Amino acid sequence: MAEFDDFMKLDIRAGEIVKAEVFEKARKPAYKLWVDFGEEIGIKRSSAQITECYKIDDLMGKQVLGVVNFPPRQVADFMSEVLILGVYAKQGVVLIQPDQPVSKGSKLG
Repeated sequence: MAEFDDFMKLDIRAGEIVKAEVFEKARKPAYKLWVDFGEEIGIKRSSAQITECYKIDDLMGKQVLGVVNFPPRQVADFMSEVLILGVYAKQGVVLIQPDQPVSKGSKLG
């Protein structure tokens, strides 16, 4: 079992998608995302396998939650710096997002 202290080690923040591209070199269909987490953290990149539920045009300006304190991970020729959170559903990965607009960088707690 995980302990509460394990959860507290995660830095999960709200961010806004400011750029998205098809990730041609990914093994599984994915997008390259640039997410603005506000002044303290800045814009971070992420590879996200969310192509079944989202079109690129639908992603711009969308608020998402991401783990910002995992080490960067190389995905093909792209450095993914943040894990964007989603739920594995029948239709594909559905992004987790605040149900009201929040400030960029707001911390989940």
